[in-house]
Amino acid sequence: MVDLHVHSDKSDGSFTPSQLVELAAQKGLSAFALTDHDTTAGVKEAMAAGAARGIEVIPGIEFSTEYYGKDIHIVGLFIDEDAPAFQAQIHRFVQARVERNEKMCALLAAAGIDISYEKLTEAFPGSVITRGHYSRYLLDHGYVKSLPEAFDRYLGDHTKYFVPREKITPTQAVSLILEVKGIPILAHPTLYHMGRENLSTLVRHLKKAGLIGLEAIYSTYSAGEEREMRQLASHYGLLISGGSDFHGKSKPNLELGTGYGKLFVPEDVLLSLKEKRKELFHVL
Repeated sequence: MVDLHVHSDKSDGSFTPSQLVELAAQKGLSAFALTDHDTTAGVKEAMAAGAARGIEVIPGIEFSTEYYGKDIHIVGLFIDEDAPAFQAQIHRFVQARVERNEKMCALLAAAGIDISYEKLTEAFPGSVITRGHYSRYLLDHGYVKSLPEAFDRYLGDHTKYFVPREKITPTQAVSLILEVKGIPILAHPTLYHMGRENLSTLVRHLKKAGLIGLEAIYSTYSAGEEREMRQLASHYGLLISGGSDFHGKSKPNLELGTGYGKLFVPEDVLLSLKEKRKELFHVL
């Protein structure tokens, strides 16, 4: 069993990369992909810990992109995270997040909340600050009674405190991943609520740009949704991928490897992706 969509505390998860490896060992996983949001900061730690424990860690990332006003996520697997141009682009993403976060903090502070970007980074050292961190900060400091309430009142797209940040397009993310010999995957397509026709248009568009796979196995899918995603992948000649989207404490009851209890991503899924990568980039 494998899990090809996992987050650490380097983005908005609650486990360190090394702790994820230990958890993977406890769960009986043979491999997992570390796919933090717009950062590869935890990859080397995870891979070193994985090598020591006999767990394969696939270097990955999850890019947040924008497509006709929707937030679309593209996962990159087997990326060469050290490529200078790749890291330069990631640095630009991080800077865009910092600017957005400073503006959001100022708006929240003006509403009487004791918050600043400096206090957020002190509370979550070494992390790329996302709205998940804001929600935990607001909960920990008594401003809300639950994480969903934090989004409803303060962090959602339609609240007066939300500040959008500059994003790349899904096509640009696919190209960026391919440039560093990675495998681009469209993450959790059903979560975008686009309707079949619009989703099919997006997938066709991304296939032309070089998309390799689609996340057809995912924690929240019903049996019908998984079947539909497998059919969509097959229709466009895409491989399937799958993962829990594990975050730890910020997604209660969602477990590494098994999601909400029924998730199962077989090793064959990973092997097919590896074979495709060999074919594309002539790598071992």
